[in-house]
Amino acid sequence: MGAETELTHLDEAGRAHMVDIGAKEVTDREAVAEGHVAMAPELAERFFSGDLPKGDAAAAARLAGIMAAKRTSELIPLCHPITLTGLDVALEPSGRGIRVIASVRATDRTGVEMEAMTAVAVAALTIYDMVKGVERGVTIETVRLMRKTGGKSGKWERG
Repeated sequence: MGAETELTHLDEAGRAHMVDIGAKEVTDREAVAEGHVAMAPELAERFFSGDLPKGDAAAAARLAGIMAAKRTSELIPLCHPITLTGLDVALEPSGRGIRVIASVRATDRTGVEMEAMTAVAVAALTIYDMVKGVERGVTIETVRLMRKTGGKSGKWERG
């Protein structure tokens, strides 16, 4: 493996360890992730209209995503705790249900990709929890990083 593809969370003996980021430059960083929650079109309409037995599912999902991003280092063992400077969780109708988008920003020594993906995953799980009484077959799909900026590697965008 080349320098760009080394698994930095493994030491020389192959043991997991937390990467020392102390010497890294502090830069503005942003990551955007997305995921989809597949469901019947009628249920997606009810979700966005607020017509569900558990109440305002959209508000609950957005708040859950925000809370999860702020606690990512407590959930993912080798993530560094970082101070987030901005965080948005958006929900929009998609052809097959609900698209969840999280944009996370920080000025720090390490990126916010994990925070963005954690926000999407927990928001999607919250959507499932809020609608499961109406439709158990709802599926969480394709949680993925869409783009990131900042740091030594600069900008990356999904093609």
